Parts: sequence; C-alpha cells; structure tokens
Amino acid sequence: MTKNLSTQPGTALTTEQVVAVAPFKTQLLKWVGNKQKFAHEIIAHFPQKFGTYFEPFLGSGAVLGTLAPKQAVASDAFPPLVDIWHALSDNPEQLKSWYSERYDRYMRGDRVQQYEAIKADYNARPNGADFLFLTRSCYGGVVRFRKKDGYMSTPCGAHLPMKPAAFARRVDLWAARLSGTHFEQSDFKPIMARAKPGDLVYCDPPYGDSQSILYGAQGFKIDELFSQIAACKARNVYVALSLDGTKKSGRHHCPLDVPDGLFEQEIRVNLGRSMLRRFQMAGQNLEGEQVHDRLLLSYPTSAT
Repeated sequence: MTKNLSTQPGTALTTEQVVAVAPFKTQLLKWVGNKQKFAHEIIAHFPQKFGTYFEPFLGSGAVLGTLAPKQAVASDAFPPLVDIWHALSDNPEQLKSWYSERYDRYMRGDRVQQYEAIKADYNARPNGADFLFLTRSCYGGVVRFRKKDGYMSTPCGAHLPMKPAAFARRVDLWAARLSGTHFEQSDFKPIMARAKPGDLVYCDPPYGDSQSILYGAQGFKIDELFSQIAACKARNVYVALSLDGTKKSGRHHCPLDVPDGLFEQEIRVNLGRSMLRRFQMAGQNLEGEQVHDRLLLSYPTSAT
C-alpha cells in the first residue's frame, strides 16, 4: 500500500529512476527484525542515482548488503557490533576465526553451558568476537539487554548454529559486496550531518517504545532523528526511514507523531511474523501478529 503525503510537481521520480535489485537473502548476522528477505522491496523506492550511501543504524546490514553500493558510510553506536563490521572490511580471515573458535568450544560439551560461558565472557568484556557468535546462536537472534546494566540476557537457541565452513563462505560473499563501504562507530547525528546534496541516507532505528530491552533502543530518541532528517532534506539529501508501522507494545498500539511536511510519501512493507513477538508470547498463537514497516521518504516518487 502506498500513500502520497504531498506532491511537488516536476520532482517525482519515475519508475525508470528507482533502484531494482535482486533479493539477497544470505544473512551474515542472525538478527531480530532483520530485513534481509524484504530489503530489495525497500531499495525499490530508493532513487537510482545518488552520491554516497549512508546507513547510520547499521545493525545486521541487511539493506546495505542487498544494495551493495559502490560508495557508502555505514555506522552504529554499539562498539561490539562495529568490531564485527571492521573485521569484515579489514581482515575477513579474523572474522572467520572468531566464529570458528567459538563454534568449536560450543560443540565440545553441553551446548547450553558452553553458550552461557561465551555469554558470560561477553558480558564481562563486551567485544565483537563473542558477540558475533552469540548473534548466531542465541534464541531467534533476539539480542536482548537488561535495562539496568546492559547485560545481554538472551538464552541459547534451540537449533545448532551454522557450521564454520558455511559461515566462512558468507564472510567472503559479504566482504566482496561491501568492498566500497567505510564502517564507523558513531552516533547517528554526526554521520547524517556529513551527507551532501544528492547523497542518500537510509535509517532503520530501534523501536524505543515497543522494544526498549533490545540492543540500541535504550538511549534512542526519535525526535532527534526527525531533526536530523529535516536538516538533510533542507540540504537536498535523500532520506528513507523505516519505522515500525504496527506500533504495538504488548497488546496496545503506540501512537507515533511524524512532523507534518517532513516526508513526501509513505509505503507500507509487510515483514511477516515477528520473532520478538514469538519470544515474548512463549509459543502462543501468533495469528494477527504480522509486522509492518512504514517506509517514509523525504522525496516524492511515482514508482508505486
């Protein structure tokens, strides 16, 4: 479903001017809310021609990996996560070793005990090497943190994690696709401030109301992001923003006020059923628990 929020004659992008990419469903990190299956649908509403691509809430990098831009700046505020992306870019063999060493340790004894030991190592000293394996072996990729102290609390997943040889192949694939990307550990504000006219910024921020226990959601303020988007739009920077269109926390819906005039178009993307809701509901019926994202564009497009 597509909704035109406003129109500006002569500025709409035609169907020929938007991006068409093939689906790329090979995840590097297992991650709750991962948009890997639907990233190509989001990208279909990007302008075809833009300068540098910026992604200031990188997470699992699903949209970045699918787009595979020639020139990009990708960032996140969470140091262990950025450690992983730096290793992918600078030393892919190290990334493979991190995973292989922890997989071997995990398989040597009781899986749950070994997982808890790796998680304890991570919580004692947060780092990318442990975090990498935990994302692929925790329950459903639900990277959940305790509010009071940031302790990662997600239990061990039910299924065996990917074998090291298969993961190594994914590392090689992702490293090739992201060879033009520069990774940084940063808050979103200085990264977005660097975007120049004609550049594209894609934002997929954490959902602070409904998912405040998840990585990144604790300190995020949506009003600060809206201010940065307004500044980008004033500089003629393209901005696309994914927001939780379901707006649910438990059983109630959470209103989210988007500033008038900030976006030119809204598109609804169906992301299927939520692994987070499956975790929260402990196996209860998930009928009616479909998740929708609102894709908000600071630029108009006729590609509907």
